[in-house]
Amino acid sequence: MTVSGQLTLRSTLTSPFGRKTRMAALVLGVSERLTLHPADTLNETDTLREQNPLGKMPCLLLPDGTALYDSRTIIEFLQELSAGALLIPAYGIARYTALTRAVLADGIADAALLMVYEGRFREPGTHSDRWLAHQRGKVARALAAFEAAPPPVAPTDVVAIALSCALGYLDWRKPVAWRENHPRLVQWLDAFAAHEPAFNATKAPG
Repeated sequence: MTVSGQLTLRSTLTSPFGRKTRMAALVLGVSERLTLHPADTLNETDTLREQNPLGKMPCLLLPDGTALYDSRTIIEFLQELSAGALLIPAYGIARYTALTRAVLADGIADAALLMVYEGRFREPGTHSDRWLAHQRGKVARALAAFEAAPPPVAPTDVVAIALSCALGYLDWRKPVAWRENHPRLVQWLDAFAAHEPAFNATKAPG
């Protein structure tokens, strides 16, 4: 695949899904092709809503104006753009197993975001304990699955990227306390951070 010119990534430095794409770009050796253009999902005048009608990030803009979203699609595109490096197996059950495990990791970040938003956008007296428990359950079950079978530390693949970003978001926003009950995952994340420079290179500021 040949796509010339600079690519624009609509995201923020704090989005776990934006971080996924930035990590993937670094691992694939195409990060110099990306220019980060901050997006504000709550701003009705932000052009993000024209680029992605859902108003969600990350969104990748090609030089001809074509918009690609979400992080899963963008990572597949970046892998093809890199012409060699593989984060996702090309075919067979290995491919679909990796994609499924990456979706499980994304689900941790999704549920964590919803928990954070419940606290950010609702008045304290209107928080739904049932809704928060529902999201905590998703996180707990997914963490248990990864605790039982963490992904390999190396080589870096789409599952490790998605899981490290999800755990990094839990550490940063702290919607749930996860470390005490998941010692294998703590060990895995430490080992992955030591192995993959892109993890620390894409941390949210502060």
